[in-house]
Amino acid sequence: MAVVIGQINFKDDLKLNLFRKGPKRIYVNESILKRQSEIKNYIRSVCFCSNDIDIVRSEPSFRRTWIDKVVSQLEPVYFDLISRFNRLLKQRSHFWRSESFLKTQSTDIVESFDIQMSLISTRIFRRRRRALLKIKPYVEYWHNYLSKSKEQISINYLSGIQNISPEEEEEEVISKKIAEQLLNQRSVEALTGKCNFGPHRDDVEFLINNVSVRKYGSSGQQRTFILALKMAELDLLTKTLNVPPILILDDVLAELDLTRQNLLLNSVGKDSQCFISATHLDKFNQSLLGSSQMIHL
Repeated sequence: MAVVIGQINFKDDLKLNLFRKGPKRIYVNESILKRQSEIKNYIRSVCFCSNDIDIVRSEPSFRRTWIDKVVSQLEPVYFDLISRFNRLLKQRSHFWRSESFLKTQSTDIVESFDIQMSLISTRIFRRRRRALLKIKPYVEYWHNYLSKSKEQISINYLSGIQNISPEEEEEEVISKKIAEQLLNQRSVEALTGKCNFGPHRDDVEFLINNVSVRKYGSSGQQRTFILALKMAELDLLTKTLNVPPILILDDVLAELDLTRQNLLLNSVGKDSQCFISATHLDKFNQSLLGSSQMIHL
């Protein structure tokens, strides 16, 4: 077993027990957390690793995971919404293959699923879209800073909800439209056993000058965009929570050219505690090394 112990804001003591087998255990002030997601109530962090380039470059699931992490740190209750939705989705899929449906062809249970899914989907949709609106100004600032240009960026939430205006916020209106679409796709869902509409199918679109960064952005543009996203996430959490999160840079310098390395390193550690992992120190300037605590593993 391994134990990690830390102190949060000089008030709460955090202890993490790691085991070779089985789940880890998290304690705050010697009390075990019933749900590990509750750790977000005590400590916030922004982590940037080399694989994060997939948020910009790869499949929609990476972008959904990213925005869900942002929202859950702003609103810890959001993690429960996602968990409830995933359970419903799994139960719904299992129902279509169950003997009770195959024998009776009754959709009464699906009716109850639709009521719950439309409500939870609405709350997920609204929180995701609201978080993107909040983070966009910070992304614009960091993108301009890191690229030294005035390119116009856009961040759009791509949802399958039809006939919904970008400004619509009424929960009842959105929930009704989702329920209608769940009903309309039910016949196809009964054949495939898969729900092809909902938050699990949505995407986030990143544009530079109205051009998709994922499809047409250069390698440099994609790296700049993901850097801007991570630094914007740090600023948004700091502004919203009035407490700077911990910034973790996990061996990211290898993915950046010298200019972006310097821009990044000159920006970190001023307001947030920052942990940087690296295999070589030659890429760090002496002033940064002199003001940092070095830990060799």
